[in-house]
Amino acid sequence: MAGGDKLTHISGDGSAHMVDVADKSVTNREAVASGRVLMSAETLAAILAGDAKKGDVIGTARIAGIMAAKKTHELIPLCHPLMLSKITVDIEQGVDFTGLSVTATVSLSGKTGVEMEALTAVSVVCLTIYDMAKALEKDMEISEIKLVSKTGGKSGNWSRDA
Repeated sequence: MAGGDKLTHISGDGSAHMVDVADKSVTNREAVASGRVLMSAETLAAILAGDAKKGDVIGTARIAGIMAAKKTHELIPLCHPLMLSKITVDIEQGVDFTGLSVTATVSLSGKTGVEMEALTAVSVVCLTIYDMAKALEKDMEISEIKLVSKTGGKSGNWSRDA
């Protein structure tokens, strides 16, 4: 079993439980996640010009991502509710593809990491972009949602680029 020989969220009798973090140290923690929404040049131009029928796609998607990060514990079983100190969502025109690039950064001082919050934020941003622009194009693709980096905690720092 990768990462250790014991399941952390399953008790001895096989029932699921939320991990007890009471004895863990409070550390500064940050996670960065990213994703992409691929689309036609015409759809991208309409979004960037603010011409989508549902309104400001990028502004609405940014707020949706921030809200999603704050609600991760309500969406993902066994996640801890966290007092997040910072959430940023960046949505930019793709550099090497036609579409939008999404990056979410989530941080706190706490006893558990924020990887799931960053990944949830990116996922909901991409879904919101799709929802708000689907009248323009139904075959947009959401792709490459991934953790980019994380800092803090017992496992230390990790980066996809390392």
